[in-house]
Amino acid sequence: MSRPSWNRTSPAWCRSRCSVDLMADIVDAATRSRMMSGIRGKDTKPEFLVRRGLHARGFRFRLHGSKLPGRPDLVLPKYSAAVLVHGCFWHAHGCSLTKIPKTRPDFWRQKLEGNQARDARQLAELNDMGWRTLVIWECALRGPQDMLSFTLESAASWLRSCEASTEIARSDWTTVTASL
Repeated sequence: MSRPSWNRTSPAWCRSRCSVDLMADIVDAATRSRMMSGIRGKDTKPEFLVRRGLHARGFRFRLHGSKLPGRPDLVLPKYSAAVLVHGCFWHAHGCSLTKIPKTRPDFWRQKLEGNQARDARQLAELNDMGWRTLVIWECALRGPQDMLSFTLESAASWLRSCEASTEIARSDWTTVTASL
């Protein structure tokens, strides 16, 4: 019985070296390319959920502040705050929604690490400019209605406070509900 080879392209090597799971691609390369090109960078469903929720709570904002680093999804100058709605896959959150595709895992790992580095740099630039930043992860907006309400209430209370930058993720909601 021979030992399996552990090279960088084998799925076993990837699973042993990264914190996120790999997922198999179920479509051919041309279909995947077409699907990926259709993914939007702004006006996404999670972004609309946050917009509607904050607007209903009385907040007024500008969209995609073009003069700010990273073009935040929502800009609230009255509160010196920028809100970024991050997709868990594209920004490599590390939750259950983050899985590296099995096809070309090295490319995807490099792509997602580059996205994380860019996010960190842009958040630092915003903070240096005097903006408070709130990152709302996609996983905090998926699930039961009370989780969405919790996320939006948390965002609203953060905006009204003078707290420094923070993030809201699904784990925040599960921590609160577990303590009840």
